[in-house]
Amino acid sequence: SGFVNILAAEQTGTSREWYQGTADAVRQMLFRLTADAPDEVLILSGDQLYLMPLEKMIETHRSNDADVTVAVTPVPRSDAPGFGVMHLDGTSHIAEFVEKPQEDEVLDHFSLTAETIAKAGIPGAPGELLASMGIYVFKTEVLVDLLESEPGVDFGKEIIPVAVRDRSVFGYVYDGYWRDIGTIGSFHQANIELTLPVPPLDLYDPDYPIYTHPRFLPGAKVGACDISATILCDGSIVDGATLRDSVIGVRGRVRSGSTLERTLVMGAGYYEAEPPPGLPGVGVGHGCEIRNAILDVNARIGDNVRIINAAGVKDGVETDTYAIRDGVVVIKGSAVIPPGTVI
Repeated sequence: SGFVNILAAEQTGTSREWYQGTADAVRQMLFRLTADAPDEVLILSGDQLYLMPLEKMIETHRSNDADVTVAVTPVPRSDAPGFGVMHLDGTSHIAEFVEKPQEDEVLDHFSLTAETIAKAGIPGAPGELLASMGIYVFKTEVLVDLLESEPGVDFGKEIIPVAVRDRSVFGYVYDGYWRDIGTIGSFHQANIELTLPVPPLDLYDPDYPIYTHPRFLPGAKVGACDISATILCDGSIVDGATLRDSVIGVRGRVRSGSTLERTLVMGAGYYEAEPPPGLPGVGVGHGCEIRNAILDVNARIGDNVRIINAAGVKDGVETDTYAIRDGVVVIKGSAVIPPGTVI
C-alpha cells in the first residue's frame, strides 16, 4: 500500500524562483521531503519510461553503505553524448564520471572493453558506454548536505560530479527496458513500439500492472476498418478507417476513409455531439492521410487533410498549429487543421 503526492512548483517567501533544474527542484522541496525523516530519498526522472525493480536498487545501495547510488545502463557510443557516462571499478564504485561528453578522446576513454566488462562483472558490449539513467538513491543527510553546500541546479552536470569526487558513490547496472523520452522522436518511437507483436515494454504483463486514475468509459467502437498493429484505448471510435502501427488514445476519433500509419492520436478530453459552427470535429476527419505524426489532445483535423511531411523535414518548422521535431509532425493540442490542408 502507498500513496502519491504531487509537489507542484511553487514560489515561497524563501524562494521566488521557479525550478531552475533537477537538483534545484529537489532543493526547493527539501523541507517537505525531510519532514518524515526518511533514511533515503529515491529520485526518479519524469521523462523516462522503464520497467525496473527499484527495490533491488535500494537494497544494493544499503548493502554497499553508499552515500549515493546512480542507476546506469549500457548505451551505444552514438547515444552517449546525451548522457552522463562513467567508469565502474570491480566493486561497482564509480571511479570517474563526466556529463554529456562530446570529444572522441573522452568517449574512447569511457568505452567499455572486454577486459573492463569482465573485471566489473557488468552487462554490455565492447564499445558501449555506461550511462546515467537519471535515477538516484541518496542517504538523506548526504542529499541535504550536497544541496545546501553546492550551488548547482542540475544533478548530472553539477551535483553528481561533486559527489563522485567527495563521497562514496556506486553504480547500479540495469540492462532491462529503459527509454529516455525527453525528445519528440523518442517519445513517438516509444509509443509506436507498444504496437509490435512482441513489444520491448509489455503492458499486458500480469507481474507489472500499470496504475493510473480510473476512467469510466465504454470500450473502443470499431466499424468496417482495416486495422493492424494498433492499440485502441477506452472510448475511442474508429469508423471505416485504415490503421497501421498506431495508437488511438482515450476518446480518440478517426472517421471514414482516413489512413493512419505510425501515428499517435493522444485522444480527447470530452465527447461532443456536434462541433462548433465552422470547425471540424475533434479527432481525424474523413479521407485523411496521416503518417509519422502525433496529434495532441483535442486536435481537430478537417476532411481530406494530408499530414505526411513529404519534404522529409527533420526540425525547425513551427507554426501556431503544428511543429516538426525529429522528423515527426506534431499537431498541437486543440489545434484546428482546415479541410484540404497538406503538411
